[in-house]
Amino acid sequence: MARPFDVCIRGAGIVGRTLALKLAAQRLRVALVDHHAVALSEGHSDVRAYALNPASRALLQDLRCWPDPLHATPVLAMHVLGDAGGETRFEADASAAEALNWIVDVPELENLLKAAVGFQGLIEVVDGPQAAPLTVVCEGKASRTREEFGVEFVARPYAQWALATRVACAVPHGQVARQWFAQPDGQGEIVALLPLGGAQGTECALVWSAPPERAQALQSLDAQDFCEQLQAASQDALGGMTLVSERQIWPLQHSQAAHWCGSNAQGAWVLAGDSAHAVHPLAGQGLNLGLGDVAELCAVLEARPYWRSVGDVRLLRTYERARKTELALIGGAGDALQQLFSRNGEWARSLRNAGMRAFERSGPLKAWVSRRAMGLRSL
Repeated sequence: MARPFDVCIRGAGIVGRTLALKLAAQRLRVALVDHHAVALSEGHSDVRAYALNPASRALLQDLRCWPDPLHATPVLAMHVLGDAGGETRFEADASAAEALNWIVDVPELENLLKAAVGFQGLIEVVDGPQAAPLTVVCEGKASRTREEFGVEFVARPYAQWALATRVACAVPHGQVARQWFAQPDGQGEIVALLPLGGAQGTECALVWSAPPERAQALQSLDAQDFCEQLQAASQDALGGMTLVSERQIWPLQHSQAAHWCGSNAQGAWVLAGDSAHAVHPLAGQGLNLGLGDVAELCAVLEARPYWRSVGDVRLLRTYERARKTELALIGGAGDALQQLFSRNGEWARSLRNAGMRAFERSGPLKAWVSRRAMGLRSL
């Protein structure tokens, strides 16, 4: 007779699979519900790439699921430019770090995690919820289980949509991530070019945040016109550009569940990843926050006294408090930046660019922000 499940994870994305592998390493038996896997239509490419910080990298390396150097490009510097001369730079050397983060090809990471799950005997992939003392919801921001459990989810849409694609550049990226805040026609836009293809690569992942009508117009432009507009928006930093994938767009929002843990007739439950929160992509912290949820939840469960169940809600509240604090700090900072750079008017323009210049000279504050973004807690 099969041993009962200790944990049921609803959602088999990056966060769900990583959590399943970490819990199985603690000798817990896991049911991984893969009931809403999204397959791309034939002929469509997956353009997603995530900036993963050193803490996320260490977590995935521990599971032997870190992509090879061609699919995980180290970022040695980040340059951020405002709309009136404001500028700030982050350098890995200044933080005594191997890299600020790594730009990771999502399909490659998903394949590694899927293969690792297949080799782990304590994980059973199932197509529906299973009875267990603890259910972890990792279904994303449109989670059906969160709605089923009656959890309030407060979503505040931004007046922006994101456009993502990949481009080949005439000039090598030099392992530098670049971001521009601009106000064309009085509307806030954010252009981010993230290095791909390894240390010598010339390909970049693009995330262009713009008002909805503008994002839709950019998606519908022919490839040459789009690249010309991108080259202008990026101040010709990487020379001529060529599209190498399709363009995908989606609305952006800042959201958070009112409660991240609780219990019902089915047992205890906890939220993780986008089921609990969603943030603006400008700081590149979305998946880092989700993997931080995984690390914190696993640490709490591993440290529990032997007599406490994994479904002890008092235990789970420790996880909730810790992760809400981190979201308030990291997600709140990104939200504040988006709000500031989306405002029109000379006062806002002067304030944000003066703030960027002051931050660049701030010394200890800049170092602290950099290390927190890297997932490091101390100076």
